Amino acid sequence: MKHVFHFGLLSRIVIAILLGLVAGLFFPLWAVRIFSTFDSIFSEFLGFIIPLIILGLVTPAIADIGKGAGRMLIFTVVLAYGATLLAGFMSYGVSVCTFPSLISQSVGNLDEQTQSVTPPPYFSLAIPPMLNVMTALILSFTFGIGITYIQGRRLYEVCQEVKEIIEKTINHVLIPLLPLYIFGLFLNMSATGEAMRVLRVFVGIIAIIFVMHIVWLVFLYVIGGAASRKNPFRLLRTMMPAYFTALGTQSSAATIPVTLRQTIANGVNAEVAGFVIPLCATIHLSGSMLKIVACAIALMMMQGMSCSPDVFVGFICMLGVTMVAAPGVPGGAIMAALGILSSMLGFNETDQALMIALYITMDCFGTACNVTGDGALALLIDRKFHHPAANQ
Repeated sequence: MKHVFHFGLLSRIVIAILLGLVAGLFFPLWAVRIFSTFDSIFSEFLGFIIPLIILGLVTPAIADIGKGAGRMLIFTVVLAYGATLLAGFMSYGVSVCTFPSLISQSVGNLDEQTQSVTPPPYFSLAIPPMLNVMTALILSFTFGIGITYIQGRRLYEVCQEVKEIIEKTINHVLIPLLPLYIFGLFLNMSATGEAMRVLRVFVGIIAIIFVMHIVWLVFLYVIGGAASRKNPFRLLRTMMPAYFTALGTQSSAATIPVTLRQTIANGVNAEVAGFVIPLCATIHLSGSMLKIVACAIALMMMQGMSCSPDVFVGFICMLGVTMVAAPGVPGGAIMAALGILSSMLGFNETDQALMIALYITMDCFGTACNVTGDGALALLIDRKFHHPAANQ
C-alpha cells in the first residue's frame, strides 16, 4: 500500500516563504503582476469574510457557554479568561522590554515599501464587507446572550449552520489559498530587499515567544502545585504526553483524550476533569494570546507605531473573547483576531499577512501551551469543588 506524504499547513507556509524569497530575485514583470493581482483580490475577500468569521464563530460559542449552569461553569470560564488575559499582559510586558533590541526602526512601513517597488496588479476587485468589525462583535454578543436568555432553539440552529459554513470556508477556501497569498507577499518583499531583514527579526521573536511559553507553563503549574500541594514539576512532567500530542496534531480538540487522561493521572477527579478539559479546550487560549500579542507588538515596532498600554489593554481584553471557539478551526485564532488587529491596532493587509505567517510558524507550540495549561486550571478547579476542604 502506497503512503502519500501529506504537507501540513506549516510546511506549506514555510515552502511558500522560501519560494517567494527566491522567486522575487528573478521573476519577470508579468509574473509578479499576476501574483500581485491574486493578493489584491484575496485581501479584499479576507476583509469581507472577517466580520462573518466573528459573527459565525463567536455567537454560537457564547450561546453554548450560556447553556451550562452552576458555580463550576462560571468559575471555569472566569478562570480561563483570566489566565488568557494574564498571559496577554505578560506577553506585552516581555515584548516591549526585549523586542526593541531586536528590531531596527529603519525597516519602515512594510506595505508602503513593498508597493513602491512592486508592479501594480492587472486589476483590482472591491469587495466591501457587510459589517464592520465592531458591529460584528457587538452583534455576536447580543445574539449569543439573547439566544441563551430566550432559549431560542431555531435561532441557535441557524447560528450553528452559519458556523458550519464559516468553518468550511476557512478550511476549504482560506487555508488552502493562504500559502499562495504568503508566497505573493514574500515575492513582493524580496523585490524590495526588505525580506531578509524581516526574517532575521522573525527568528529572534520566535525564540523569545517559545521561552515565554515555557515560563508561562511553569508559572501555571507552580500555582496548581501549590493549590494541590504537589510537586509542580512532577505535575508538568505528567502532562508532557498531551504537550507532544498537541505539537503533532496542532489541535486542542484532537488532543482532548490525551489531556483528559494525563489530567486524571495528576490526581484530578475524573468528573471534574471530564467537565473542565473539553470546556477549556475552547475557552482557554493562553498560548495563542502570547503569540498574537507578541507578534503584533513586533510588527508595530518594526514600523515605528506606538505600542502604548492604553491601546493594548483594550486589545487584549477583546482578543480573549474574540478567539473563543477558534481552536476548533485550523488557524482559527489568528483568523478571528484579524478583525480587531485591523480595527484596534490599525493593521493593513501586509501586516495581517505577516501576522498569519508568524502565527502559523509557531502554531504547534501555542496549541501545546494551551492544552498543557488546561491541566493546571483543572488542578485549581478540582481543589475548589472536589477537595474535602471545599465542602466544609
